[in-house]
Amino acid sequence: MTETNSNVDPEEMTLDELRAEIRSIDRELVELIAQRTYVADTIADVKAQQGLPTVDEEQEQEVMDRAGENAERFDVDANLVKAIFRLLIELNKVEQRESR
Repeated sequence: MTETNSNVDPEEMTLDELRAEIRSIDRELVELIAQRTYVADTIADVKAQQGLPTVDEEQEQEVMDRAGENAERFDVDANLVKAIFRLLIELNKVEQRESR
């Protein structure tokens, strides 16, 4: 939860407050995706400079394993989380290929 409502039980919040909380979380998610994309783009630049291939299946598997572990840690459906990370990885790979 955001800092403004961190001491409030969600069950005690109004519908408008809950929706405001979702809007805040959604903004944070987009910000984190943007940060992740920026770092992935930087990785692509380093790979290009070093003549490394775009695809690194071992690294992708590590990302997926971490995603599953984090999902379990936060009691979120691991399949859903892995699907989201698979999409992020695929989008990064498309951008990397287009930038080369």
